[in-house]
Amino acid sequence: MKKNFLKSSLQNASFNIVFQILSRSLTFLMNAFVLRHISQAVIGVMNVRLLLLESTILFLSREAFRRACLSKTVDHNWVQVINLLWLTVPLCCTLCLFFGWIWLSVLETPSSSITPHYRIGVWAIAISCVIEMCVEPLYLVSQAFLFVKLRVVMDTICLLIRSVTFTTIVLWWPDGAVVAFSTAQIVAVIAYAVCYYCYFSHYIKQRKKNDASTVDDDFPFTSLSQFLPNLPSSGEQVVDWKLCILTWSFIKQGVLKQLLTEGERYIMTLFSILSFYEQGVFDVVNNLGSLAARFLFRPIEESAYFYFSQLVHRDIPISEQNVDQINEASTVLKQLLRTVVSIGLVVLAFGQAYTRLALLLYGGSKLAIGLAPMLLRTHCFAILFIAINGTAEGYVLATMDAKQLDRFNHWMAILSVGFLLVSWLFTTLFGSVGFILANCCNMIARITHSILFIKHQYKDTQFRPLDGIIPGKLFSVALITSFIITFLSEVYFYDKSKTTHFVIGAISFFTVVSVWIFEEKELFTIGIQKFRRHSLVSKEN
Repeated sequence: MKKNFLKSSLQNASFNIVFQILSRSLTFLMNAFVLRHISQAVIGVMNVRLLLLESTILFLSREAFRRACLSKTVDHNWVQVINLLWLTVPLCCTLCLFFGWIWLSVLETPSSSITPHYRIGVWAIAISCVIEMCVEPLYLVSQAFLFVKLRVVMDTICLLIRSVTFTTIVLWWPDGAVVAFSTAQIVAVIAYAVCYYCYFSHYIKQRKKNDASTVDDDFPFTSLSQFLPNLPSSGEQVVDWKLCILTWSFIKQGVLKQLLTEGERYIMTLFSILSFYEQGVFDVVNNLGSLAARFLFRPIEESAYFYFSQLVHRDIPISEQNVDQINEASTVLKQLLRTVVSIGLVVLAFGQAYTRLALLLYGGSKLAIGLAPMLLRTHCFAILFIAINGTAEGYVLATMDAKQLDRFNHWMAILSVGFLLVSWLFTTLFGSVGFILANCCNMIARITHSILFIKHQYKDTQFRPLDGIIPGKLFSVALITSFIITFLSEVYFYDKSKTTHFVIGAISFFTVVSVWIFEEKELFTIGIQKFRRHSLVSKEN
Protein backbone atom coordinates (compact mmCIF):
# COMPACT_ATOMS: atom_id res chain seq x y z
CA MET A 1 0.00 0.00 0.00
CA LYS A 2 1.90 3.01 -1.26
CA LYS A 3 0.76 5.92 0.86
CA ASN A 4 2.44 9.06 2.09
CA PHE A 5 1.56 8.81 5.77
CA LEU A 6 3.28 12.06 6.71
CA LYS A 7 1.33 14.01 4.11
CA SER A 8 -1.94 12.37 5.11
CA SER A 9 -1.25 12.89 8.81
CA LEU A 10 -0.49 16.57 8.23
CA GLN A 11 -3.61 16.94 6.11
CA ASN A 12 -5.64 15.18 8.78
CA ALA A 13 -4.32 17.52 11.46
CA SER A 14 -4.90 20.57 9.25
CA PHE A 15 -8.49 19.65 8.38
CA ASN A 16 -9.13 18.78 12.01
CA ILE A 17 -7.88 22.16 13.19
CA VAL A 18 -9.81 24.17 10.58
CA PHE A 19 -13.12 22.35 11.00
CA GLN A 20 -12.77 22.21 14.77
CA ILE A 21 -12.23 25.96 14.90
CA LEU A 22 -15.29 26.63 12.73
CA SER A 23 -17.59 24.21 14.51
CA ARG A 24 -16.34 24.98 18.01
CA SER A 25 -16.66 28.69 17.36
CA LEU A 26 -20.33 28.24 16.53
CA THR A 27 -20.80 26.01 19.57
CA PHE A 28 -18.93 28.55 21.68
CA LEU A 29 -21.35 31.28 20.66
CA MET A 30 -24.37 29.06 21.31
CA ASN A 31 -23.09 28.02 24.72
CA ALA A 32 -22.37 31.62 25.66
CA PHE A 33 -26.00 32.41 24.85
CA VAL A 34 -27.40 29.36 26.66
CA LEU A 35 -25.37 30.13 29.80
CA ARG A 36 -27.63 33.12 30.34
CA HIS A 37 -30.79 30.94 30.29
CA ILE A 38 -30.01 27.93 32.51
CA SER A 39 -28.53 27.66 36.00
CA GLN A 40 -24.97 26.62 36.78
CA ALA A 41 -26.33 23.67 38.78
CA VAL A 42 -28.04 22.20 35.70
CA ILE A 43 -24.81 22.70 33.76
CA GLY A 44 -23.08 20.69 36.48
CA VAL A 45 -25.57 17.83 36.04
CA MET A 46 -25.24 17.75 32.24
CA ASN A 47 -21.60 18.60 31.65
CA VAL A 48 -20.10 16.83 34.65
CA ARG A 49 -22.39 13.96 35.65
CA LEU A 50 -23.96 12.93 32.30
CA LEU A 51 -21.02 13.66 30.01
CA LEU A 52 -18.76 11.78 32.42
CA LEU A 53 -21.02 8.75 31.91
CA GLU A 54 -20.71 9.10 28.13
CA SER A 55 -16.95 9.59 28.26
CA THR A 56 -16.49 6.56 30.50
CA ILE A 57 -18.57 4.21 28.33
CA LEU A 58 -17.17 5.34 24.98
CA PHE A 59 -13.56 5.37 26.09
CA LEU A 60 -13.66 1.90 27.64
CA SER A 61 -15.66 0.52 24.70
CA ARG A 62 -13.59 1.69 21.76
CA GLU A 63 -10.31 3.43 22.56
CA ALA A 64 -8.25 0.24 22.91
CA PHE A 65 -9.73 -1.21 19.70
CA ARG A 66 -8.95 1.97 17.78
CA ARG A 67 -5.35 2.16 18.89
CA ALA A 68 -4.68 -1.53 18.24
CA CYS A 69 -6.39 -1.68 14.85
CA LEU A 70 -4.67 1.47 13.57
CA SER A 71 -1.22 -0.08 14.05
CA LYS A 72 0.41 -1.11 10.72
CA THR A 73 -2.84 -1.10 8.79
CA VAL A 74 -1.07 -2.15 5.58
CA ASP A 75 -0.76 -5.68 7.01
CA HIS A 76 -4.37 -6.14 8.13
CA ASN A 77 -6.72 -8.96 7.24
CA TRP A 78 -9.79 -6.77 7.15
CA VAL A 79 -12.34 -9.54 7.73
CA GLN A 80 -10.65 -10.31 11.02
CA VAL A 81 -10.35 -6.64 11.92
CA ILE A 82 -14.04 -5.95 11.24
CA ASN A 83 -15.01 -8.96 13.36
CA LEU A 84 -12.85 -7.66 16.18
CA LEU A 85 -14.36 -4.16 15.95
CA TRP A 86 -17.92 -5.49 16.26
CA LEU A 87 -17.01 -6.82 19.71
CA THR A 88 -17.26 -3.19 20.83
CA VAL A 89 -21.07 -3.38 20.61
CA PRO A 90 -21.69 -6.12 23.24
CA LEU A 91 -18.91 -4.61 25.35
CA CYS A 92 -20.64 -1.23 25.18
CA CYS A 93 -24.02 -2.75 26.11
CA THR A 94 -22.48 -4.39 29.16
CA LEU A 95 -20.80 -1.16 30.23
CA CYS A 96 -24.05 0.78 29.73
CA LEU A 97 -25.93 -1.56 32.06
CA PHE A 98 -23.19 -1.49 34.70
CA PHE A 99 -22.47 2.24 34.75
CA GLY A 100 -26.13 3.13 34.19
CA TRP A 101 -26.97 1.25 37.39
CA ILE A 102 -24.23 3.12 39.27
CA TRP A 103 -25.35 6.51 37.94
CA LEU A 104 -29.02 5.84 38.81
CA SER A 105 -28.83 3.79 42.01
CA VAL A 106 -25.49 4.41 43.70
CA LEU A 107 -24.54 8.04 43.08
CA GLU A 108 -26.33 11.01 44.60
CA THR A 109 -29.37 11.91 42.48
CA PRO A 110 -29.87 15.63 41.74
CA SER A 111 -32.84 17.09 43.58
CA SER A 112 -36.02 17.79 41.65
CA SER A 113 -35.46 21.52 42.23
CA ILE A 114 -32.39 21.26 39.99
CA THR A 115 -33.89 18.91 37.39
CA PRO A 116 -36.60 16.20 37.46
CA HIS A 117 -35.31 14.64 34.23
CA TYR A 118 -32.04 13.12 35.39
CA ARG A 119 -33.11 9.51 34.66
CA ILE A 120 -34.01 10.45 31.07
CA GLY A 121 -30.52 11.85 30.61
CA VAL A 122 -28.83 8.65 31.81
CA TRP A 123 -30.89 6.45 29.45
CA ALA A 124 -30.24 8.81 26.53
CA ILE A 125 -26.49 8.58 27.08
CA ALA A 126 -26.61 4.76 27.18
CA ILE A 127 -28.66 4.46 23.98
CA SER A 128 -26.51 6.96 22.08
CA CYS A 129 -23.30 5.10 23.04
CA VAL A 130 -24.62 1.79 21.67
CA ILE A 131 -25.66 3.44 18.39
CA GLU A 132 -22.25 5.06 18.05
CA MET A 133 -20.50 1.71 18.47
CA CYS A 134 -22.35 0.38 15.41
CA VAL A 135 -20.41 2.92 13.32
CA GLU A 136 -16.99 1.93 14.67
CA PRO A 137 -15.96 -0.36 11.74
CA LEU A 138 -16.68 2.39 9.21
CA TYR A 139 -14.88 4.97 11.31
CA LEU A 140 -11.72 2.89 11.57
CA VAL A 141 -11.70 2.06 7.84
CA SER A 142 -11.98 5.76 7.03
CA GLN A 143 -8.94 6.42 9.24
CA ALA A 144 -6.90 3.51 7.93
CA PHE A 145 -7.48 4.40 4.26
CA LEU A 146 -6.78 8.08 4.81
CA PHE A 147 -10.22 9.60 4.26
CA VAL A 148 -8.75 12.70 5.84
CA LYS A 149 -11.79 14.96 5.41
CA LEU A 150 -14.54 12.46 6.19
CA ARG A 151 -14.12 12.15 9.92
CA VAL A 152 -13.87 15.90 10.46
CA VAL A 153 -16.98 16.56 8.37
CA MET A 154 -18.96 13.84 10.19
CA ASP A 155 -17.91 15.09 13.62
CA THR A 156 -18.77 18.64 12.63
CA ILE A 157 -22.23 17.62 11.38
CA CYS A 158 -22.87 15.71 14.60
CA LEU A 159 -21.69 18.62 16.73
CA LEU A 160 -23.78 21.18 14.85
CA ILE A 161 -26.94 19.06 15.03
CA ARG A 162 -26.43 18.52 18.75
CA SER A 163 -25.80 22.21 19.42
CA VAL A 164 -28.69 23.53 17.32
CA THR A 165 -31.16 20.98 18.73
CA PHE A 166 -30.14 21.66 22.31
CA THR A 167 -30.16 25.44 21.93
CA THR A 168 -33.55 25.49 20.19
CA ILE A 169 -35.25 23.39 22.87
CA VAL A 170 -33.64 25.33 25.74
CA LEU A 171 -34.80 28.67 24.35
CA TRP A 172 -38.32 27.27 24.03
CA TRP A 173 -38.29 25.39 27.37
CA PRO A 174 -35.52 26.61 29.76
CA ASP A 175 -36.62 24.31 32.60
CA GLY A 176 -36.25 21.25 30.34
CA ALA A 177 -32.51 21.62 29.75
CA VAL A 178 -31.77 17.97 30.55
CA VAL A 179 -34.54 16.82 28.19
CA ALA A 180 -33.07 19.11 25.52
CA PHE A 181 -29.65 17.60 26.21
CA SER A 182 -31.03 14.05 25.89
CA THR A 183 -32.95 14.78 22.69
CA ALA A 184 -29.95 16.46 21.10
CA GLN A 185 -27.75 13.50 22.05
CA ILE A 186 -30.01 10.91 20.39
CA VAL A 187 -30.75 12.98 17.26
CA ALA A 188 -27.07 13.79 16.68
CA VAL A 189 -25.80 10.22 17.04
CA ILE A 190 -28.49 8.86 14.70
CA ALA A 191 -27.49 11.46 12.10
CA TYR A 192 -23.84 10.52 12.65
CA ALA A 193 -24.55 6.81 12.00
CA VAL A 194 -26.77 7.45 8.97
CA CYS A 195 -24.20 9.79 7.37
CA TYR A 196 -21.37 7.27 7.72
CA TYR A 197 -23.34 4.38 6.23
CA CYS A 198 -24.72 6.55 3.42
CA TYR A 199 -21.28 7.86 2.55
CA PHE A 200 -19.65 4.43 2.26
CA SER A 201 -22.64 3.05 0.37
CA HIS A 202 -22.27 5.88 -2.15
CA TYR A 203 -18.47 5.52 -2.25
CA ILE A 204 -18.62 1.78 -3.03
CA LYS A 205 -21.23 2.32 -5.75
CA GLN A 206 -19.08 5.01 -7.36
CA ARG A 207 -16.06 2.70 -7.34
CA LYS A 208 -18.02 0.03 -9.18
CA LYS A 209 -19.00 2.53 -11.88
CA ASN A 210 -15.38 3.62 -12.45
CA ASP A 211 -12.98 1.76 -14.68
CA ALA A 212 -10.62 -0.69 -12.99
CA SER A 213 -7.66 1.46 -14.01
CA THR A 214 -8.94 4.45 -12.05
CA VAL A 215 -9.89 2.55 -8.90
CA ASP A 216 -7.57 2.28 -5.90
CA ASP A 217 -6.96 -1.46 -5.57
CA ASP A 218 -5.87 -1.04 -1.96
CA PHE A 219 -9.48 -0.56 -0.81
CA PRO A 220 -10.75 -4.12 -0.10
CA PHE A 221 -14.48 -3.46 0.41
CA THR A 222 -16.88 -4.03 -2.47
CA SER A 223 -20.20 -4.00 -0.59
CA LEU A 224 -21.61 -2.48 2.57
CA SER A 225 -22.26 -5.97 3.99
CA GLN A 226 -18.49 -6.44 4.32
CA PHE A 227 -18.56 -3.94 7.18
CA LEU A 228 -20.66 -6.46 9.13
CA PRO A 229 -19.23 -9.55 10.92
CA ASN A 230 -18.22 -12.24 8.38
CA LEU A 231 -16.49 -15.61 8.43
CA PRO A 232 -12.95 -15.41 6.97
CA SER A 233 -11.54 -17.76 4.35
CA SER A 234 -11.16 -21.41 5.27
CA GLY A 235 -8.33 -22.09 7.68
CA GLU A 236 -8.19 -18.52 9.02
CA GLN A 237 -9.14 -17.43 12.51
CA VAL A 238 -12.25 -15.34 13.08
CA VAL A 239 -10.13 -12.55 14.60
CA ASP A 240 -6.43 -11.68 14.59
CA TRP A 241 -5.12 -12.88 17.97
CA LYS A 242 -2.10 -10.57 17.83
CA LEU A 243 -4.46 -7.62 17.58
CA CYS A 244 -6.52 -9.10 20.42
CA ILE A 245 -3.45 -9.22 22.65
CA LEU A 246 -2.52 -5.66 21.72
CA THR A 247 -6.12 -4.57 22.32
CA TRP A 248 -6.09 -6.15 25.77
CA SER A 249 -2.91 -4.23 26.61
CA PHE A 250 -4.59 -1.00 25.55
CA ILE A 251 -7.74 -1.88 27.51
CA LYS A 252 -5.74 -2.26 30.74
CA GLN A 253 -3.96 0.97 29.98
CA GLY A 254 -7.23 2.67 28.97
CA VAL A 255 -8.84 2.19 32.37
CA LEU A 256 -5.94 3.98 33.97
CA LYS A 257 -5.79 6.69 31.31
CA GLN A 258 -9.50 7.38 31.75
CA LEU A 259 -8.98 7.83 35.49
CA LEU A 260 -6.19 10.27 34.79
CA THR A 261 -8.05 12.16 32.06
CA GLU A 262 -11.34 12.52 33.93
CA GLY A 263 -9.95 12.23 37.46
CA GLU A 264 -11.38 15.48 38.77
CA ARG A 265 -14.85 14.64 37.45
CA TYR A 266 -14.76 11.21 39.10
CA ILE A 267 -13.77 12.79 42.40
CA MET A 268 -16.54 15.38 42.09
CA THR A 269 -19.06 12.67 41.24
CA LEU A 270 -18.05 9.94 43.66
CA PHE A 271 -17.17 12.02 46.73
CA SER A 272 -19.53 15.01 46.26
CA ILE A 273 -16.74 17.43 47.22
CA LEU A 274 -18.38 20.23 45.24
CA SER A 275 -22.06 21.07 44.87
CA PHE A 276 -23.68 20.83 41.45
CA TYR A 277 -23.48 24.62 41.23
CA GLU A 278 -19.73 24.62 41.93
CA GLN A 279 -19.28 21.76 39.49
CA GLY A 280 -21.06 23.82 36.85
CA VAL A 281 -18.77 26.82 37.38
CA PHE A 282 -15.69 24.58 37.28
CA ASP A 283 -16.91 22.92 34.08
CA VAL A 284 -17.59 26.23 32.32
CA VAL A 285 -14.13 27.51 33.18
CA ASN A 286 -12.52 24.18 32.30
CA ASN A 287 -14.23 24.14 28.88
CA LEU A 288 -13.14 27.68 28.15
CA GLY A 289 -9.59 26.92 29.24
CA SER A 290 -9.51 23.75 27.13
CA LEU A 291 -10.28 25.48 23.82
CA ALA A 292 -6.63 25.34 22.81
CA ALA A 293 -6.45 21.63 23.62
CA ARG A 294 -9.57 20.85 21.58
CA PHE A 295 -8.69 23.09 18.63
CA LEU A 296 -5.00 22.32 18.26
CA PHE A 297 -3.45 19.78 20.59
CA ARG A 298 -5.94 16.93 20.24
CA PRO A 299 -5.93 16.87 16.39
CA ILE A 300 -2.12 17.10 16.45
CA GLU A 301 -1.88 14.27 18.99
CA GLU A 302 -4.22 11.96 17.06
CA SER A 303 -2.53 12.59 13.72
CA ALA A 304 0.92 12.21 15.30
CA TYR A 305 -0.05 8.87 16.82
CA PHE A 306 -1.23 7.56 13.46
CA TYR A 307 1.86 8.89 11.66
CA PHE A 308 4.38 7.45 14.12
CA SER A 309 2.55 4.12 14.34
CA GLN A 310 2.96 3.68 10.58
CA LEU A 311 6.58 4.83 10.35
CA VAL A 312 8.17 3.26 13.46
CA HIS A 313 7.96 -0.50 14.08
CA ARG A 314 6.97 -1.46 17.60
CA ASP A 315 8.94 -4.70 17.89
CA ILE A 316 12.25 -3.65 16.30
CA PRO A 317 14.93 -1.50 18.02
CA ILE A 318 15.31 1.97 16.54
CA SER A 319 18.94 1.30 15.63
CA GLU A 320 17.88 -1.61 13.38
CA GLN A 321 15.13 0.19 11.48
CA ASN A 322 15.26 2.11 8.21
CA VAL A 323 17.55 5.10 8.75
CA ASP A 324 15.60 7.46 6.47
CA GLN A 325 12.30 6.67 8.15
CA ILE A 326 13.74 7.09 11.65
CA ASN A 327 15.39 10.34 10.62
CA GLU A 328 12.06 11.63 9.38
CA ALA A 329 10.22 10.44 12.51
CA SER A 330 12.85 12.00 14.79
CA THR A 331 12.74 15.33 12.96
CA VAL A 332 8.94 15.47 12.95
CA LEU A 333 8.82 14.64 16.68
CA LYS A 334 11.28 17.43 17.50
CA GLN A 335 9.41 19.97 15.38
CA LEU A 336 6.05 18.99 16.85
CA LEU A 337 7.33 19.27 20.42
CA ARG A 338 8.96 22.64 19.74
CA THR A 339 5.74 23.94 18.18
CA VAL A 340 3.38 22.80 20.96
CA VAL A 341 5.76 24.14 23.63
CA SER A 342 5.66 27.53 21.92
CA ILE A 343 1.86 27.50 21.74
CA GLY A 344 1.59 26.50 25.39
CA LEU A 345 3.90 29.31 26.49
CA VAL A 346 1.87 31.85 24.51
CA VAL A 347 -1.34 30.70 26.19
CA LEU A 348 0.34 30.88 29.61
CA ALA A 349 1.73 34.37 29.07
CA PHE A 350 -1.40 36.00 27.66
CA GLY A 351 -3.90 33.99 29.70
CA GLN A 352 -2.95 35.68 32.96
CA ALA A 353 -4.06 39.14 31.86
CA TYR A 354 -7.09 38.21 29.75
CA THR A 355 -9.02 35.69 31.84
CA ARG A 356 -11.51 38.22 33.18
CA LEU A 357 -12.18 39.62 29.71
CA ALA A 358 -12.67 36.13 28.27
CA LEU A 359 -15.07 35.14 31.06
CA LEU A 360 -16.99 38.40 30.68
CA LEU A 361 -17.52 37.81 26.97
CA TYR A 362 -18.33 34.13 27.45
CA GLY A 363 -20.71 34.03 30.41
CA GLY A 364 -21.48 37.59 31.45
CA SER A 365 -20.41 39.73 34.39
CA LYS A 366 -21.36 37.13 37.03
CA LEU A 367 -18.87 34.64 35.62
CA ALA A 368 -16.06 37.24 35.44
CA ILE A 369 -15.91 37.71 39.21
CA GLY A 370 -15.26 35.42 42.15
CA LEU A 371 -13.51 32.08 41.74
CA ALA A 372 -13.75 31.73 37.96
CA PRO A 373 -10.84 34.07 37.01
CA MET A 374 -8.47 32.29 39.39
CA LEU A 375 -9.51 28.91 37.99
CA LEU A 376 -8.87 30.03 34.41
CA ARG A 377 -5.48 31.58 35.23
CA THR A 378 -4.39 28.35 36.90
CA HIS A 379 -5.70 26.38 33.94
CA CYS A 380 -3.27 28.22 31.64
CA PHE A 381 -0.42 26.40 33.39
CA ALA A 382 -2.17 23.08 32.77
CA ILE A 383 -2.53 23.89 29.06
CA LEU A 384 1.26 24.11 28.68
CA PHE A 385 1.74 20.67 30.25
CA ILE A 386 -1.17 19.18 28.30
CA ALA A 387 0.40 20.40 25.06
CA ILE A 388 3.73 18.72 25.76
CA ASN A 389 2.26 15.53 27.17
CA GLY A 390 -0.17 14.94 24.31
CA THR A 391 2.49 14.87 21.60
CA ALA A 392 5.18 13.10 23.63
CA GLU A 393 2.87 10.40 24.98
CA GLY A 394 1.27 9.98 21.55
CA TYR A 395 4.69 9.07 20.16
CA VAL A 396 5.45 6.75 23.09
CA LEU A 397 2.19 4.82 22.75
CA ALA A 398 2.64 4.55 18.98
CA THR A 399 6.09 2.95 19.28
CA MET A 400 5.93 0.78 22.45
CA ASP A 401 5.85 -2.99 22.07
CA ALA A 402 3.48 -5.19 24.08
CA LYS A 403 5.91 -5.70 26.99
CA GLN A 404 6.63 -2.00 27.23
CA LEU A 405 2.91 -1.28 27.20
CA ASP A 406 2.44 -3.66 30.11
CA ARG A 407 5.18 -1.92 32.09
CA PHE A 408 3.62 1.39 31.15
CA ASN A 409 0.31 0.11 32.53
CA HIS A 410 1.93 -0.59 35.89
CA TRP A 411 3.40 2.90 35.94
CA MET A 412 0.02 4.38 35.05
CA ALA A 413 -1.61 2.39 37.86
CA ILE A 414 0.76 3.90 40.39
CA LEU A 415 0.30 7.33 38.84
CA SER A 416 -3.49 6.98 38.87
CA VAL A 417 -3.59 6.24 42.58
CA GLY A 418 -1.20 9.10 43.27
CA PHE A 419 -3.21 11.49 41.10
CA LEU A 420 -6.48 10.69 42.83
CA LEU A 421 -4.89 11.09 46.27
CA VAL A 422 -3.25 14.39 45.30
CA SER A 423 -6.53 15.62 43.77
CA TRP A 424 -8.42 14.83 46.96
CA LEU A 425 -5.71 16.45 49.11
CA PHE A 426 -5.34 19.60 46.98
CA THR A 427 -9.11 20.01 46.68
CA THR A 428 -9.45 19.77 50.45
CA LEU A 429 -6.74 22.42 50.88
CA PHE A 430 -7.39 24.78 47.94
CA GLY A 431 -10.95 24.03 46.79
CA SER A 432 -11.69 23.58 43.08
CA VAL A 433 -8.30 25.10 42.15
CA GLY A 434 -6.79 21.96 43.64
CA PHE A 435 -8.14 19.89 40.74
CA ILE A 436 -6.11 21.92 38.25
CA LEU A 437 -2.97 21.85 40.41
CA ALA A 438 -3.24 18.07 40.73
CA ASN A 439 -3.67 17.75 36.98
CA CYS A 440 -0.47 19.77 36.48
CA CYS A 441 1.40 17.36 38.76
CA ASN A 442 -0.07 14.45 36.80
CA MET A 443 1.02 15.92 33.46
CA ILE A 444 4.55 16.61 34.72
CA ALA A 445 4.93 12.99 35.84
CA ARG A 446 3.69 11.65 32.49
CA ILE A 447 5.92 14.04 30.53
CA THR A 448 8.92 12.89 32.56
CA HIS A 449 8.16 9.25 31.75
CA SER A 450 7.79 10.01 28.02
CA ILE A 451 11.07 11.96 27.91
CA LEU A 452 12.95 9.13 29.61
CA PHE A 453 11.44 6.59 27.20
CA ILE A 454 12.39 8.63 24.11
CA LYS A 455 15.92 9.23 25.39
CA HIS A 456 16.42 5.53 26.05
CA GLN A 457 14.93 4.58 22.69
CA TYR A 458 17.36 6.79 20.74
CA LYS A 459 20.45 6.36 22.95
CA ASP A 460 22.24 4.06 20.45
CA THR A 461 21.50 6.24 17.43
CA GLN A 462 22.71 9.54 16.02
CA PHE A 463 19.27 11.10 16.38
CA ARG A 464 18.29 13.37 19.30
CA PRO A 465 14.61 14.30 18.86
CA LEU A 466 14.46 16.05 22.26
CA ASP A 467 17.27 18.50 21.51
CA GLY A 468 16.08 21.95 20.54
CA ILE A 469 12.45 21.70 21.66
CA ILE A 470 12.79 24.79 23.87
CA PRO A 471 11.92 27.99 21.90
CA GLY A 472 14.64 30.46 20.98
CA LYS A 473 15.93 33.47 22.92
CA LEU A 474 14.19 36.16 20.85
CA PHE A 475 10.83 34.44 21.26
CA SER A 476 11.39 34.08 25.01
CA VAL A 477 12.28 37.77 25.40
CA ALA A 478 9.24 38.83 23.36
CA LEU A 479 7.01 36.58 25.45
CA ILE A 480 8.27 37.88 28.79
CA THR A 481 7.97 41.48 27.61
CA SER A 482 4.41 40.89 26.42
CA PHE A 483 3.51 39.28 29.74
CA ILE A 484 4.67 42.36 31.65
CA ILE A 485 2.92 44.77 29.28
CA THR A 486 -0.41 42.92 29.32
CA PHE A 487 -0.27 42.52 33.11
CA LEU A 488 0.15 46.29 33.54
CA SER A 489 -2.56 46.84 30.94
CA GLU A 490 -5.05 44.81 32.98
CA VAL A 491 -4.18 46.75 36.13
CA TYR A 492 -4.56 50.21 34.55
CA PHE A 493 -6.95 49.81 31.63
CA TYR A 494 -9.29 46.83 32.22
CA ASP A 495 -11.80 48.71 34.41
CA LYS A 496 -11.48 51.99 32.50
CA SER A 497 -11.40 50.77 28.89
CA LYS A 498 -11.64 47.10 27.98
CA THR A 499 -11.16 48.01 24.32
CA THR A 500 -7.77 49.57 25.06
CA HIS A 501 -6.79 46.52 27.08
CA PHE A 502 -7.77 44.26 24.18
CA VAL A 503 -5.87 46.32 21.58
CA ILE A 504 -2.70 46.24 23.67
CA GLY A 505 -2.98 42.47 23.92
CA ALA A 506 -3.60 42.10 20.19
CA ILE A 507 -0.50 44.15 19.32
CA SER A 508 1.61 42.18 21.80
CA PHE A 509 0.31 38.87 20.44
CA PHE A 510 1.05 39.87 16.84
CA THR A 511 4.57 40.84 17.87
CA VAL A 512 5.21 37.53 19.62
CA VAL A 513 3.91 35.50 16.67
CA SER A 514 6.04 37.54 14.23
CA VAL A 515 9.16 36.94 16.31
CA TRP A 516 8.42 33.22 16.46
CA ILE A 517 7.98 33.01 12.68
CA PHE A 518 11.25 34.91 12.16
CA GLU A 519 13.13 32.66 14.56
CA GLU A 520 11.61 29.46 13.13
CA LYS A 521 12.03 30.43 9.46
CA GLU A 522 13.92 27.18 8.77
CA LEU A 523 10.94 25.16 9.94
CA PHE A 524 8.61 27.24 7.75
CA THR A 525 10.90 26.83 4.77
CA ILE A 526 10.85 23.05 5.16
CA GLY A 527 7.08 23.09 5.53
CA ILE A 528 6.59 25.22 2.41
CA GLN A 529 8.92 22.98 0.41
CA LYS A 530 7.06 19.86 1.48
CA PHE A 531 3.73 21.48 0.67
CA ARG A 532 4.90 22.51 -2.83
CA ARG A 533 6.38 19.08 -3.51
CA HIS A 534 3.19 17.31 -2.43
CA SER A 535 1.15 19.72 -4.54
CA LEU A 536 3.21 18.92 -7.63
CA VAL A 537 2.87 15.18 -6.97
CA SER A 538 -0.90 15.54 -6.57
CA LYS A 539 -1.16 17.45 -9.87
CA GLU A 540 0.91 14.82 -11.67
CA ASN A 541 -1.28 12.05 -10.29
